[in-house]
Amino acid sequence: MALFLLVFAVCMLVLCSVVGILMLSRTPRYRTEPKDLLALFDKAIDGSVGETEWNTIIGYPVRHDDYLENVRRRAQHLMDEHGRPWRAARGEPLMSPAGREELAALRDHLAAHTALREQQRQDAE
Repeated sequence: MALFLLVFAVCMLVLCSVVGILMLSRTPRYRTEPKDLLALFDKAIDGSVGETEWNTIIGYPVRHDDYLENVRRRAQHLMDEHGRPWRAARGEPLMSPAGREELAALRDHLAAHTALREQQRQDAE
């Protein structure tokens, strides 16, 4: 009987600890940063990004930064206009040449904006 109570107490301790940790922990959140979008755009321009990776990052709304949300929406619009996902399955680029050219312009704009924001942040310190 003592062995049963010991095993029961240990199991209850483990179970209550797991429930307590789960109740106190927060839901993990993915936060898209400019470097994530720049890396994705570089891959898309090179033609080495897959449709799944593109949709994973571009399909997730950016709620913490309005500028990044606008860039994400423009990239999503470019995919709607110039995307060729059926060719990406065969190892070809995800976008047409015109789409990659527009994406390169968007990428350069985002890089310049990010550099300016970083410089302003350093000047403020």
